[in-house]
Amino acid sequence: MKKSPSLKFALLFIAVSALSMRAYGQNDAQKQLGPVNPAAAASCPPVQQFKPAQIHGTWRVRFTPAPAGLPADATLQLQRHAEFSESVAGFVNRELGPAAGKPAQGGHAARAQLAGDLEDGHLTLDESSNGISITGAWNGKMVEGTCGRKITGTWKDMSRNAPPDAPDVPFTLERLSGW
Repeated sequence: MKKSPSLKFALLFIAVSALSMRAYGQNDAQKQLGPVNPAAAASCPPVQQFKPAQIHGTWRVRFTPAPAGLPADATLQLQRHAEFSESVAGFVNRELGPAAGKPAQGGHAARAQLAGDLEDGHLTLDESSNGISITGAWNGKMVEGTCGRKITGTWKDMSRNAPPDAPDVPFTLERLSGW
């Protein structure tokens, strides 16, 4: 029995589609797991090439050690700044325990506003617990080879309750979701 040209084409199309979907699924799994070897990390663009829109999303924050009077963990939500399209804005959310129902703890709110910039792989954010004054300063750098999924840096308490010699507290941001 001789196969028609259209049947041969259909079989070839099915085979090529199946192979490409398998490769697509492997690439998607690698994106979720992150780089597993230096070759995978080399496929990430240099941090200087990342644009603000590429860090929009939800991030987990870990401070080591925890800032005085604040928890060691928080979440950060970054999005496009409403007035400045090449900047970022958002919120940091902290679980303040018994003080969660109060407006602020030690000059810090459970949910504080953020605004800042990403330039050449460096992230700077101003934090405000009351929408008027700066209560925290974030200075971070994207980690090479993580494809924009990790930022490390320091946070400084700038609230009215902060001691004049408040230490810089190391933090790590890890992407949970987003671009």
